[in-house]
Amino acid sequence: METARLVPLPSQPARQAFVRVEADRLVVEHLVLADHALAAFVADRPAEERALLVERALRVGLTAIQSVGVTVNVDAVRSEFQGLLRQTEAANERAATALDVMLRQNFADGEGRLPRTLEKFLGDKGQLRSFVDELFDEAKRDSAIGRMKVLLGSYFDGDASRLAQLLDPTRLGSPLHQFRVEISEGFAKLNERLAALEAAGAARASERAKSTAKGSDFEDVVDAMLGDISRGSGDILERTGTETGSAIGSKKGDFVLTLNADATAGCELRVVVECKDRYVSGRAMRDELREAKSNRDAAVALVVFTPAHAPTGIAPFDVRAGDVYCVVDPAAPDAATLEAAVRLARLLALQTLRERDVEVDAAAIAVALNGVREQLETLRSLKLTLTSIGTSAKEVYAGLDRLRDGILARLTEAEAELRRI
Repeated sequence: METARLVPLPSQPARQAFVRVEADRLVVEHLVLADHALAAFVADRPAEERALLVERALRVGLTAIQSVGVTVNVDAVRSEFQGLLRQTEAANERAATALDVMLRQNFADGEGRLPRTLEKFLGDKGQLRSFVDELFDEAKRDSAIGRMKVLLGSYFDGDASRLAQLLDPTRLGSPLHQFRVEISEGFAKLNERLAALEAAGAARASERAKSTAKGSDFEDVVDAMLGDISRGSGDILERTGTETGSAIGSKKGDFVLTLNADATAGCELRVVVECKDRYVSGRAMRDELREAKSNRDAAVALVVFTPAHAPTGIAPFDVRAGDVYCVVDPAAPDAATLEAAVRLARLLALQTLRERDVEVDAAAIAVALNGVREQLETLRSLKLTLTSIGTSAKEVYAGLDRLRDGILARLTEAEAELRRI
């Protein structure tokens, strides 16, 4: 334990104060402080707080004395740091000056190395400008643009160019020349076939016209075909060309087809069929069909023409004024064409049942007839194409066959709907 003796101030009595250091504690004995202001300050405090106040004052005083030595050390460090800072600023200033000089030497406007170099290569009179002008000078044949012009001119410029020779079908060495020859030969062969077909058709028509029994022969052909069609549908076919009908003395209507009662909801419904192997005007034909329907109590009429006497634009069949027109070649009868015409006539007849208040699926019939009419419109367009473009006859005939099959499919759908009634 260390003991320190305090020398009393002149104002203090002769009695001395002692300070002992015990481990982590300070013990002060007989300490007297003569200070009027401090004594008054302590006297203002309650008696029980004065000891704690004096203890805090002693602690604060000793801490302040202790920090004086630390302050001296901080001042020394600050002085050294400021000296180092001045040296650093001087070095930075010298470096900045050197950098400024170097930047001006290399990048200064006009006098710098980089501007002079860029001007040398990229300026109005620079090397790049001279190189580009020389490269794309159209007046020089050895320039790039001159060479391209000569090269492209040989392929695309004028009738003597390579492209003109390749695309000219009249030149013997042109790739299109052989194509032109093949197309011309194909058209010539097609024209020959068409001419042969027309000649054969005309010959057959002439032979039939010379025959005294040509009308009877044509009716026999249609009779056989209608018989097969009616057996498949359950309809009743009658040949009535020699029998009078409802009108007095009238034999209009070569055949009468009475529809199956299951399809007509028990109502008697008829289709009258006329066969024509002679020319009849449109007006006369409409009058004759109207008389035939009245004479045979039929709802719809079906007229079958030979190819030589059919009106223009009805082949293979068509709907005109509510009746069905059909073309059948007796020399080569097409059963599918006549069957489609008969089924179309049956649908038109079934549609008339609405006027008699008979319950039928009118919507299904209307949908089917609309579909058939759309197919017939397309059929007419193809026939016009066939008339105006003889060279496309083969393709158009194939299209006609496809449309005929499409119409048969439409008719089958409609008949299937009617069977559900």
